Amino acid sequence: MKRKATAVWQGTGKEGNGHLSTQSGVLEKTQYSYLSRFEQGVGTNPEELIAAAHAGCFAMKLSFVLTGAGFAPEELHVDGVVTLADGKIQESKLILKAKVAGIDAEKFAECVKDAELNCPISKSLDTNIVVEFSLN
Repeated sequence: MKRKATAVWQGTGKEGNGHLSTQSGVLEKTQYSYLSRFEQGVGTNPEELIAAAHAGCFAMKLSFVLTGAGFAPEELHVDGVVTLADGKIQESKLILKAKVAGIDAEKFAECVKDAELNCPISKSLDTNIVVEFSLN
């Protein structure tokens, strides 16, 4: 499987701007700029997209792991927070709030660890990955 995205940038790093488009059309000339990346401008930025990709990948992987262990997740709510410092992503933090009937805390923690280590985005990131979770 291959997925495609396109970035177009015009101008200098600080004064220029660009847009991102994805094969699916979910992003279609979505604006990004220095302001949206490093300050509070309108648009997206690469780190926000990595946070979304990691949260989504982890949630789906955890759903597969839980289902394989005999538990049907009702809801997996994952916030992704990426920290950029010194020109490198220093950390990707996933904050999970889960509703999974019938699972005990130990088994749930085991499933979370499996998903953390084995979701494709986790495997591709060269950074510290932190997962905080609560089970309702």
